[in-house]
Amino acid sequence: MRTPLQLRALYDQGENISAVMRKERNLDHNSQEIIEVSYDLQTGSYISAMQSPQMLAHKNAYSAEIAARILSVCQPTSILEAGVGEATTLSGVSRSLGKGVKTYGFDLSWSRVAYARQWLNSQGIVDSVLCAGDLFHIPFLENSVDVVYTSHSIEPNGGSEEPILKELFRVARNYVVLLEPGYELASTEAKQRMDSHGYCKNLKAVAVNLGYEVLEHSLFPFVANPLNPTAITIIRKSEAQQSVHTQSILACPQFKTPLKELGGMLYSPEALAVYPVIGGIPCLKKENSIVATKYEEVLQGMNSLHLKAAA
Repeated sequence: MRTPLQLRALYDQGENISAVMRKERNLDHNSQEIIEVSYDLQTGSYISAMQSPQMLAHKNAYSAEIAARILSVCQPTSILEAGVGEATTLSGVSRSLGKGVKTYGFDLSWSRVAYARQWLNSQGIVDSVLCAGDLFHIPFLENSVDVVYTSHSIEPNGGSEEPILKELFRVARNYVVLLEPGYELASTEAKQRMDSHGYCKNLKAVAVNLGYEVLEHSLFPFVANPLNPTAITIIRKSEAQQSVHTQSILACPQFKTPLKELGGMLYSPEALAVYPVIGGIPCLKKENSIVATKYEEVLQGMNSLHLKAAA
């Protein structure tokens, strides 16, 4: 297996890292490791692309249309982009929705979340809550965000559509909006390309099989690559499935329960584990957890010592 440095060298040479890693591991699909490494190596490329007037215009139109579709079904007070990348879409959606809408985002790659925060700050969006996390164990509470949407983040997870949809649906309070490859609406050439990359497919059918109410499933008008046409799928959550949380919105990815801010970290009483906060970014993937059964006890002891010293 190639080392991370070797993979970075191949990426700099223009190699498709996902394809390289799939071949090395003899896989016909993208594992979480492959997705994380390949996207982390791409960090910065999405923001750099925004320097192109054509890409900037496309992204602005794309984001504005997402916001318009959201506003056509509800007036959200909060949105979450699952797989936020560098937030080049979230920034436009947030701007188009207007003030008063709280924005959240998470991504598998810590580096991309760090860049996302820088990009949002540069766009004057300074109160977003971002963290590292994955689509299979979303670190947000059940029914905690009005609208949860994706923008080609389910894409590389072909074969795992059902567990991902379940997690998105769990977190959403009102709607799930998917902007993902429209495999069943695509040309034969586009389907062949999607198959070769291990992209997701049949999201509408999966949602229907899960008993979800699909309001719309159609091709989206703004597409960056004709061989990867975007479809929009809007799923509504019935009133019987809704509840409102008043507690902290971030959750332990293992137990889906609230986290406690202690000692500059996030602690899960259920997991008896602490999740690190690196560079101000909570790292909330399951594998980030550090078993610390005595964390609260040790912190209390340290605080007592400090109080005695101060006295």
